[in-house]
This record gives sequence, C-alpha cells and structure tokens, in this order.
Amino acid sequence: MKRRLCLFLAVLMSMSLVLTGCGPKSESPAKNKVGFVYVGPIGDGGWSYAHNEGRLYLEEKLNVPTIYKESVPEEAECEKVIYDMIDEGCNIIFATSFGFMDWVEKAAKNHPEVTFLHCSGYKTHENMGAYFGRIYQPRYLSGIVAGLKTETNKIGYVAAHSIPEVLRGINAFTLGVRSVNPEATVSVKWTKTWYDPAKEKEAAKALLAEGCDVIAQHQDTAGPQQAAEEAGKWSIGYNTDMAAVAPKAYMTAPVWNWGPYYVAQVQAVMDGTWKAENYWGGLEDGIVSLAPLTGNAPAGAQEAVKKAEADLLSGKNKVFTGPLKDNTGELRVAEGVTLTDQQLTSIDFNWLVEGVIGTVE
Repeated sequence: MKRRLCLFLAVLMSMSLVLTGCGPKSESPAKNKVGFVYVGPIGDGGWSYAHNEGRLYLEEKLNVPTIYKESVPEEAECEKVIYDMIDEGCNIIFATSFGFMDWVEKAAKNHPEVTFLHCSGYKTHENMGAYFGRIYQPRYLSGIVAGLKTETNKIGYVAAHSIPEVLRGINAFTLGVRSVNPEATVSVKWTKTWYDPAKEKEAAKALLAEGCDVIAQHQDTAGPQQAAEEAGKWSIGYNTDMAAVAPKAYMTAPVWNWGPYYVAQVQAVMDGTWKAENYWGGLEDGIVSLAPLTGNAPAGAQEAVKKAEADLLSGKNKVFTGPLKDNTGELRVAEGVTLTDQQLTSIDFNWLVEGVIGTVE
C-alpha cells in the first residue's frame, strides 16, 4: 500500500509538471541591442566622435548593449554593415551620415521588425525615422564671433559636400557675420569629403593665403583650426569643443549633444511608443549649442551672442527670413517671408547668400 501511494503521488506530480508546462507562459522582457553606423573614425574628434559620445551616454543611462562600425563608406557597403548588425541581434540601428539614407530606407523596407533612425536625411518609413538638429542656429551665433574678430574682413570656410545641410550652415554663418559686420565676406573652399585631415588643412591654408584671418569649417577634424593656429590667425570649430586642439586660435564652435536624443528614442522603442518622425530640434532642446567662448574671442562677443541667442530662442530671429539675396544678387526670399523646414531641407536649397565668395560645387 505504501509503495502504491508513493507511485500515485509521483504520477500526480509528473502530470502537474506537464500541465504547468502547457499553460500560458509569462513573456520574457524584450531584448534590445543598438547598432551605430559611422561615416568616419570615432577618433576624429568631431562628427563621429560626437555621435559615439552619444552612444556611450545611451549605454550608461539605459544599460543596453550597443555595437558600432566606423569609417563606413556612403555606398553599398553601408547596406552590408546594416545587415551584419541585424544578424548580430540589433533591433535598433542609427545611421549617422546623409549618404547612408537610401541604404537605410532599403533595409527598413526589408526588415520591418527593426527600428531605423537616419541622421541628416529626409526620408522616413513606418519603421524608419529621420533626425537632425538646427545646427544653423549656433552657426549663426558663431558667425557673430567671427564677424567681430576679423580685421581683414575676409573669413574662410572649409566645407565638405554641397548638400542642403552644409549650405544651410554656410549661409547661416554668413548671416551671423554680416549682422555685426556688413563689410565682411566669407570665402568657401570645398573638399568634397567629410573626413580627410590633410585635405581640410590644405583648404584652410589656401584661404589663409588669400588674406582670411578667421577660419570656420563644416568638416570632421580640427585640421582647419590647426592651420589657422600655425598661421597666427583665428578659428571657429565644429561638432565638439576643440579648444585643446588649437588653443591659440580656437574661439568657439557649434556643437552637438546627441546623448539625450538617443536615450529618448531607444526608451520609446522599449516602451512600445516609438513612431517614425522627422525630428529637427534646436537650441531649446539642447541637441545643438554654442561651445563656451575662449579668451581668443573678441571684446563684446559674449554680450552679442547672448542677445542673439535670446532672439533665436524666442523666435524673434528665425535666421532665414527675407529679404535674402543670393551671392549673384537674385532675391531668393522676399521681405517678411521665412523659409519653411521643408524648404530648408529640400534639394532646391542649393544657393549661397549674399556675402559668400564661392559657388555650389
């Protein structure tokens, strides 16, 4: 009897285990892994470095695993990198350069289960968002610093590619320059590359040889600023605070702060609330700002920047409000008219404002 009772209890326990196994299971927490695709090396001190700082901030705040691939060409290789990241378990991917846009769009359509975010482009999809910041606002402010500093009234600008993003920056910078110094001009040299320290530095040297005494840039390294320092002139940086790289020349820089945005987007995916959008934050969001002015900045610059920043934040100054002429004299924006975000990001934004010396190449 005792043996039968033990046998009966063993069978009962086995059935209980089977039934428990067949019952509804509690869902395990969703796994998230985030991939970042960079156009340059994270050691560039500029664009890719700033994005990588955002990635590290994301890891710290949300404790999510991340991977990255640096120096990815803006061509078909980008698509392979994206698919490799998906194979490695990434369900969220940030692609951080304009030229990645079409490859990201293709991947988004092929992988609806993955959330994609593309930086500086304009295409979106159900599972693909676009994001950027109004860096033209702090560029305008940096132009004020340059306009007050120049003694020759010749300012140089080393530029990467003639896409709307770069053209907006040149134009906003020039409008800032001429808001305090209407006689100053901004000469542009194109490198047609995002990351090429030697080429960037040579372009700056050419501008300095033409009499420019302040060098600004839309490039990913400090090469132009180093050229200015070696020539005993002044510089405006970009992407990050590069005061330590050219301390005798550097005055300030329009800079990025990607971390909070990355945290917000990944958290939204984790919460199930993420929706595709074309995000374009400004000074009010903190995604863009002007780095602190150094002792190289001219007298009165801090006060002028503070006032101009207040006007930007209040909406009193929208930067691209007419009348605005291009550098051939053609009226591009009528008096009282402000360019819309769609116009500012359109491929039709392919002109340079009055005061710029150079052409769109």
